[in-house]
Amino acid sequence: MKTLFRFLALTLAAALLTVGAAADTRRPLPAPLQFDINQSVIKQPLADGVSADDAIEAMKSKAIALNMKFVAHQPLSQELQARGIKSGRLEIFQFCNPMDAYEMVKFNPVFAAYMPCRIALVEDQEGKTWLMMLNLDMVIDNTPLTPEVKAIAARVNTTLKTILEAAAAGEF
Repeated sequence: MKTLFRFLALTLAAALLTVGAAADTRRPLPAPLQFDINQSVIKQPLADGVSADDAIEAMKSKAIALNMKFVAHQPLSQELQARGIKSGRLEIFQFCNPMDAYEMVKFNPVFAAYMPCRIALVEDQEGKTWLMMLNLDMVIDNTPLTPEVKAIAARVNTTLKTILEAAAAGEF
């Protein structure tokens, strides 16, 4: 019996050494995929003659017309200036349709991290003002969704793009 146990122990030790040696000859894991961060957003400049204030009013007006509730505003550039930091205009506007949010989170709670939907107004270093939002097409096209949830996500995405485009054009 002792001989059998010794044999099994030696066989197991040899197998472990072989696996360890084989592991040492494997190729290293590839680096994680990288992507261009600019592809993760939709970015649109304000049209000539459209002020940031005009764009903001158009954005709020279009959101109301499309049943998206304006839920928050973060005037970050004002806070930066209050701290003595010179900054171009930087504001974030948040919108939500509560029923759409409920359905998305019911499907997968991870979607709460994408809410509320945001559109940023950003003045760049050259003084040009842009509107930006997440490119939700990337999420929609690369996530397994039921047809119902995919329809909600596509509708929200289209609504946000419509709000962004109306704001950029100054369309009230």
